[in-house]
Amino acid sequence: MIKGKNRYSFISILTSFVLLISCNNSIVYTDSMPMPGKKWELMNIPAFIVNIDDTLTSNNVTFTIRTGSSYPFRNIFLFVKTISPDGKFITDTLEYNLADEKGKWFGKGFGDIHELNLPYKSNVFFPVKGTYQFSIQHGMRIEDLNGVYDFGLRIEKTGK
Repeated sequence: MIKGKNRYSFISILTSFVLLISCNNSIVYTDSMPMPGKKWELMNIPAFIVNIDDTLTSNNVTFTIRTGSSYPFRNIFLFVKTISPDGKFITDTLEYNLADEKGKWFGKGFGDIHELNLPYKSNVFFPVKGTYQFSIQHGMRIEDLNGVYDFGLRIEKTGK
């Protein structure tokens, strides 16, 4: 049985190993932003800067949210703003369910952490090469959203 600090070191090494062997060429971008104090404040707007150089391959764009049991809702509203290299932008308002009616969390979990992938756009082509910015703000009716550990963005080629 692994105890204390050794357990966390083992988990970190194992996670790094899994990430290394699972890397593949279809991933265009992946990153996540930790939420200070496990709280997503309304004015904390994660922004992801993505360099796109392939305008011919379709992509899937997915968000990842990790929450704890102290997250007070079973859903989340998001305001997503995407700015293209030529300055054009799109703003979307989205709602995702994080748990069912009985409070069972979707996605996968380990201890107090629940991780869920939230599909945003499928089979999307980026029309212009260059730097895209994705900014995401939570749209819940309270300013401080407790129990959010981090929020991420993943862009992956579909192979089509």
